[in-house]
Order: sequence, then structure tokens, then C-alpha cells
Amino acid sequence: MTGFSRHRRSGAIFATFSGFEADLLRSLAGQLVELLRNEHAAQIEVDPFEALMDFSGPTREPEDPVLARLFPTAYRGDEEAASDFRRFTEQGLRDGKADAASLIIDTLEEAGLPPELTEDGLMIDVELDEPAALTWMRSFTDIRLALATRLGVEEGDDDYWASLPDDDPTAQAHDIYDWVGYLQETLVQSLGG
Repeated sequence: MTGFSRHRRSGAIFATFSGFEADLLRSLAGQLVELLRNEHAAQIEVDPFEALMDFSGPTREPEDPVLARLFPTAYRGDEEAASDFRRFTEQGLRDGKADAASLIIDTLEEAGLPPELTEDGLMIDVELDEPAALTWMRSFTDIRLALATRLGVEEGDDDYWASLPDDDPTAQAHDIYDWVGYLQETLVQSLGG
């Protein structure tokens, strides 16, 4: 497992993933896209100007704990202001997060990840320019927040996770959470230098 690095000459940011790692990233990003867009999948096409002027977005905090974590209430003490803020901003934020996760999927597939992984030993080389790297970094944050929420990860609970047996599915999911954190950290370092 390697993380991201910056090529000294070209300045491009790159990483090499095994087929399994690339497929796992695609799956995580796909699940995030599905969660973000699930409520709006059946919407009909509308005029672009009408869509731009539509301020009928959600007004209440999402019931799903992951969505509530990704879109926290802006004004805890003022329900009306919180409702207005959510109505005017949440749909755009959802679309931005879904588009960022979709970029991960598209980049992996453009780099050679097949629709279904059947080949052992497949390696996927990903090269990102700086804007794409920033988008991946933001999406890694969303993926980690989603995983942390589903797993119940809390600050200072490292001993608990270390105490779980390796074959525990929850421990394995936490390993994925750590791995995405490692990728994010190496991506941040690559962007900084």
C-alpha cells in the first residue's frame, strides 16, 4: 500500500493502487454518491433557470445520521434561520459532494479500473492535477465522516479498536476508515510540497 506522492519534475500528484484498493475506493465513493442523491433520483428535468431560482430545498436536518453529520444544522439556537439556511444551501452542497465522489470513480475508471474486478494483480496508476487532488481530498473527508458515523468512532477510542480481533467485521471496517485517512494524509502532504 502506497499513498500519494508529487512527481518532482511534472508536479503531478500520483498514486498506484492495487485493483482491490481501487475497487474499494470506487465502492466507497459510489455508496456516498448513492446516499447523497438517493432522495432526488426520481426528480424530473426542469428548466435550468427555474432550477437556479428554486429555493424549495430541505428545511429540516436529515434523519440519516451520516447526512446529519455531513450537513449539520447551521444555527442551533434559531430554528427559522437554520431552516432557511438549509433550504438555500443543502442541495448545492449535496451536489458538490456527490460530484467530488463521482470524480474519484471517473478517475479510477479512466485509469483502467474495469466495471467488475476479475483480474488478480491489476495495478491502477492515478495521476491528479492540483484541482482534482483537492476534490479527492474533500471527498476523502466526506467518506471518512460517513464511515466514522456508521462505526461510532469517537475521539480517544483507539484502544477499543485495537482490542477487536482481526476477523471482526467492525474492526475491518475501521481499518478501511484508517486507510482512507492515510490516503488523505499523504494527499495533503503531496499538495503541500
